[in-house]
Amino acid sequence: MVKELVVHELCKRCNPDELDFETTAELEPATQVLGQKRAVEAIKFGMGMNREGYNIFALGPDGSSMRQLVQEFFQERAQDATVPSDWVYVHNFENPHQPRAIELPAGKGIEFQKDMAEMVDALRTALSSAFESEEYQTRRQALTDEVQERQSQAFEALQEKARQHNVAIIRTPAGLAVAPVRDGEVLSQEEVQKLSEEEQKELRQEVEAIQEELQKIMQQVPGWQREMREKVNALQREVAAFAVGGLLDELESKHADFPPILQHLTAVEKDAVEQAEGLLQVEQEMPSFLQALAGGPDHSQRSAGPLRKYQVNLLIDHSKSEGAPVIFEDNPTYQNLIGRVEHMAQMGALMTDFTLIQAGALHKANGGYLLLDARKVLTQPYAWEGLKRALQSKQIRIESLGQMLSVISTVSLEPEPIPLDVKVGIYGNRMIYYLLIQLDPEFAELFKVEADLEDEMDWSPENQRLYARMIATMVQQEELRPFDRMAVARVLEHSSRLVGDSAKLTTRTRDVGDLLREADYWAGQDGNGEVVSAAHVEQAIQAQIERADRVRDRMQESILRGTHLVDTDGVRVGQVNGLSVMQLGNFAFGRPTRISARVWLGKGEVVDIEREVDLGGPIHSKGVLILAGYLGGHYVQGTPLALSASLVFEQSYGGVEGDSASSAELYALLSAISEIPISQSLAVTGSVNQYGQVQAIGGANEKIEGFFDICKARGLNGEQGVLIPESNVKNLMLRHEVVEAVEKGQFHIYPVETVDQGIEILTGVAAGQRDETGRYPEDTVNGRVARRLGEMARKRQEFAKLGKEDDS
Repeated sequence: MVKELVVHELCKRCNPDELDFETTAELEPATQVLGQKRAVEAIKFGMGMNREGYNIFALGPDGSSMRQLVQEFFQERAQDATVPSDWVYVHNFENPHQPRAIELPAGKGIEFQKDMAEMVDALRTALSSAFESEEYQTRRQALTDEVQERQSQAFEALQEKARQHNVAIIRTPAGLAVAPVRDGEVLSQEEVQKLSEEEQKELRQEVEAIQEELQKIMQQVPGWQREMREKVNALQREVAAFAVGGLLDELESKHADFPPILQHLTAVEKDAVEQAEGLLQVEQEMPSFLQALAGGPDHSQRSAGPLRKYQVNLLIDHSKSEGAPVIFEDNPTYQNLIGRVEHMAQMGALMTDFTLIQAGALHKANGGYLLLDARKVLTQPYAWEGLKRALQSKQIRIESLGQMLSVISTVSLEPEPIPLDVKVGIYGNRMIYYLLIQLDPEFAELFKVEADLEDEMDWSPENQRLYARMIATMVQQEELRPFDRMAVARVLEHSSRLVGDSAKLTTRTRDVGDLLREADYWAGQDGNGEVVSAAHVEQAIQAQIERADRVRDRMQESILRGTHLVDTDGVRVGQVNGLSVMQLGNFAFGRPTRISARVWLGKGEVVDIEREVDLGGPIHSKGVLILAGYLGGHYVQGTPLALSASLVFEQSYGGVEGDSASSAELYALLSAISEIPISQSLAVTGSVNQYGQVQAIGGANEKIEGFFDICKARGLNGEQGVLIPESNVKNLMLRHEVVEAVEKGQFHIYPVETVDQGIEILTGVAAGQRDETGRYPEDTVNGRVARRLGEMARKRQEFAKLGKEDDS
């Protein structure tokens, strides 16, 4: 005989007297992670394992504290770690499109950047003063005068010689020319032709001789000018070396312990000396607005035009860091992870240089820890591939997507890659993790540490105390009103309800946090400015339900108005109330459904109408097929199963999945075979195996409450109730009004272990057990089922004999 459940079995209550505090303000914050021993050990192992590929993937349910857990461990370890190096990019004077990366001790990068910015400003002034000085101008003018003097002397000597030979050098629009003269006048062509042949010949020889010497002088002029330029350049280098050398000597002395800086300063000095006057001239000719555009990231330290290449791009600055960096990248695009080279518009064209290289999350986390959301990384184009490539190569190589995909063929910067040393922690739900394990062969090589978070934890006295401290911590962090112990007790009960197990508590801190914040809100609305009570927690729970239960109300309304047929009193043959659960977002509710069965003489087939019309899922179809195995093994082992039956969820217009209604379908089938009516005041849930054992199902609380709501709306008559698997009793955390109705005898909940127990409760007729002969008593359910199946078998044999006689 099955005993219905009593009050204390329907919902576990948290006794406030077991909580040794008045409000959460008295509790110390929680210092340990609750219920996550396995995940905590995995994260500690991953952080301590300094080998390639031992990055961490934290997997767990949505709404759990995956990110918070990993981030807290990262931050704790990072506090005592060494501050990583600074990184700067500088101009590469040999290959300008390949900027050089320089690693410097923490704090040295910004010092070097400021020194170079000051040097550039000083260099501008020093060069300007040097090239505008009277000494430089005098020496340069002397070099110019020297060449001009040589040219003048050569031309004057030639002109004197030409006069002695009655020839003159004249300037024409086409250049210098040689012409014969007489008495100081240039002879025309006609006048030359009037001369004797001998005079003309002599004149031509003289003109040709002068022309030849003029040509030689003209050929010497470029050489003289080149010589002058070389002397001027040498003078410029001399002046520039004096101006630049003093500035850079001071920097070289200051940074003498850093060879990369010294190497760069040597290149700067060489370039500045060689191009000093040209750099200054181009800069002075630039419009002021272009100078501002050409300035560095800090426009207060303006380095315009050619002098910009002497600046330093401080990519990573750890001058104010304490310990290793812990970076969470909320928008992990490819460029936000790897870094990028920005461009600026100048005169309608996009320009770039090394000062526009921007750091990515990998740069910022280098030497420390990087935390990422797996779903966000995977949904960003090429971000996952970029992250894997960086981890595999152990270096950060900045490439634009256009370069990587070979979409852009123009010359762009190729910054020198930076060595990568980072511990990456990624978090995501279990589906993402297992898909990556299965579909990405590189994933297991890069993320070898699996930190699997628990969905729930044991509700023990020790954990209850720790859970209260966790609530106190969340209240303090959110700056909420203190919760009294009655309120904490109600939160604990709801936490157990969330996991559907009276012996467990949820570890999904997001759901608990939402409840705490909303309870605090209702406390404020109530005018209570001091503490949050259990009434406020209950109000928050009910408000969450009311915001999400529109569909549930419409479905219950359709049942109450008779649109969907569900009986809650009376008896019917081959008809039973089944219970299902609908999940809409975060809200789940139970829905009663009529299940009916019809039987007739046949070939031993149990037809699942849902499956025949493709509305039944594979698990549901499996449950129905089990029924045929139960009938054959339980009743007709010595004879063929000669019935055909049909089962259907009445008024089901969507898909049906799951086997939690298989026991209800079996009850309807037994009722249809035995023709014993079933009480419609009861509803049934539970799956069944081929031996008639009733098995556990999910959503027991929602299913019971779904049928209770219909019964309550129609009026509780004291006979209504629900049959559940006995193995689901531990999952019960029912609403208070359901518990009160059971306590008053208005509603009943029966735990059953076997089909026989259930059919007895539903029909009020004994199930019956086999006697020594293997037969069931006639006045029992099993006896009537066996007799009916035997009759069907005999009739089938008779039909078979008639068929053979007709054939003969």
